[in-house]
Amino acid sequence: MHIYLPIAEVSVHGPLLLSIGLMVGFLSGVFGVGGGFLITPLLFLIGIPPAVAVATSANQIVASSFSAILTHMRRRTVDFRMGTALMIGGLAGSTVGITIFEALRALGQVDLLVSLFYVVFLGLIGALMFVESLQALRASKVQGPKPKRKRSGRDWVHAMPWRIRFRTSGLYISVFPPLIVGFFVGVLSAIMGVGGGFVIVPAMIYILGMPTKVVVGTSLFQIIVVSGYTTMMHAINSHTVDTVLAVLLIIGGVVGAQIGSRIGLLLKAEQLRILLAMLVLAVGIKLGLDLAIEPSELFSVEIAAG
Repeated sequence: MHIYLPIAEVSVHGPLLLSIGLMVGFLSGVFGVGGGFLITPLLFLIGIPPAVAVATSANQIVASSFSAILTHMRRRTVDFRMGTALMIGGLAGSTVGITIFEALRALGQVDLLVSLFYVVFLGLIGALMFVESLQALRASKVQGPKPKRKRSGRDWVHAMPWRIRFRTSGLYISVFPPLIVGFFVGVLSAIMGVGGGFVIVPAMIYILGMPTKVVVGTSLFQIIVVSGYTTMMHAINSHTVDTVLAVLLIIGGVVGAQIGSRIGLLLKAEQLRILLAMLVLAVGIKLGLDLAIEPSELFSVEIAAG
């Protein structure tokens, strides 16, 4: 069953869009990532224009993240104070990112540059995730007590002024590092149509020093607000949000997030991260090949004589 998307101006297979939303929502529930780093390039691959994919995917990110966070709120694993600091930085970064996106769109380069950003980011993130997951799997097989991770790499975080107590995370650190991390993620959210979970989750663990049990829920809280703001700004400024596309992705995403948030409790995180890393790398390679290989059908525009 094909459905015509009025803003994207293409016809796509409806069940395929629902499946994409379902898969990305599942990942959101399991890992605490908005899923935009996968859903946006997947939309590229099925023929959705990059500008529309970036603007519209934020809708699905908000819906699937909201669905997933309900489970974490019931478990009280959301640090709302930390999430608010990340959110404030994210809103500022998103505003800057929207300005950059509009400038690229005015130059007519937004489609190419967004695709290039994705090839680079997916390649780097996928490779880092794969290596880290292999190391975690090896460490899990080692018998005996595991060495504690040193905090020396985060000394600058604890030396900064304006320290605040984040009780749910058990931290007493400066408010500036969460603001900086949130700002960077907000810029990515606006330019690439991502929630930023694939950046903010490791940043919360390795830079801010948050315990893993509260990272997923807190990440989802920040993603909901920043992605919602981003999609609203895209709709106002560039009119590239396709409502029909968004509804199909949201339906699949909400269902997938509920399934993922439950299954995530039953499976080994290291094994799931390896599968996710392989998927990320596969999408990045496919996008890179599409940019590098000459298309089978070439089109040219000629001005008729007379």
